[in-house]
Parts: sequence; C-alpha cells; structure tokens
Amino acid sequence: MALLLVLIFIVLPVAEIYVIIKVGEAIGVLPTIGLLILDGFVGAALLRHQGRAAWRRFNEALAAGKIPAREVFDGAMVIVGGAFLLAPGFITDFIGLLLLIPVSRAMFRGLVSRLAMGRAAFAVRTARWGSRAHDRYRRRPGSPESYDYEGSAREVSEPERRLPRPSGDDDA
Repeated sequence: MALLLVLIFIVLPVAEIYVIIKVGEAIGVLPTIGLLILDGFVGAALLRHQGRAAWRRFNEALAAGKIPAREVFDGAMVIVGGAFLLAPGFITDFIGLLLLIPVSRAMFRGLVSRLAMGRAAFAVRTARWGSRAHDRYRRRPGSPESYDYEGSAREVSEPERRLPRPSGDDDA
C-alpha cells in the first residue's frame, strides 16, 4: 500500500512533468497547452456519455432484479477515469481515457476480478439433513449456542410508543 502511495504522489507527478516538458519541446509550448485543454474537453464529453450509459445499465439491472455488481464497478471506473482526466497531464489523461472506453474497462474489470478472486478465500460446508455431518454443525434447540427465536412484529403508531404505566394493586 505504501508503494502505491509513493507511485501516485511522487513518481506520477514527476513523470507527468517530464512528459509535458518533452511534448512541449517537440511541438512547442502553446500547442502543448492547447492539447492539454482539448483532451480535457474531449474527456469531459466522453465522461458524460459513459457516465449516463453506466447509470442506465445500473437501473436496468435493478429493474430486472439482478445484482448490479458489474454496473457498479463500471460506474466506479467511470468516476475514477473522470478524476484522472481532471488532473493535468498526458499520462493521467491516457489512464482516464482507458477507464472510460468500454472495451479497455472490460479488460480492466477482468484483471481486477482475477486479482480479487486470487486474494479471497471461500469455505462452503454442506451436509444433508439428518446426516452425522449435519448434526455436528447444527445448533441444538435450547442449548446456549442456539439463536433461533420466534416472534411477530407490527407497526407501532406514535402514541403507542410510550411505555404503558403498570397497572396493578400497587396504587391502592
């Protein structure tokens, strides 16, 4: 994690300055500034278009009753890509554009999911009802580790929220 922070806050700005200087030497100062401004406008237009598309796909997945995991990841990548486009420089603009283009975003999504699956560990235990393995994992009713409770619920109106006064022979 510390290495990532060093890369983001020290190496990336130095590399950005180096690339801007080299591009400025090659094409001139004013064309370099114009190119940085132009790719900002193009990136903002692409961000707006891809952001709306990601939002539409998210709502369609919700309406279909599906878990919108892919759509949430795409939306997050569109936001991160937009943030990279806001930073001045050619390297961050290139990374931002890669995160906004659907094809490269899909490749990045696959890479991130493979990395996440490699780091995650899953354990699933299954047993048939009534088997000895099931008895080992089942909590016995009435035992201290049993957490099964039954009950009912109803909506309570505002006047009913106050605790009732105890009624009994104590008032006599």
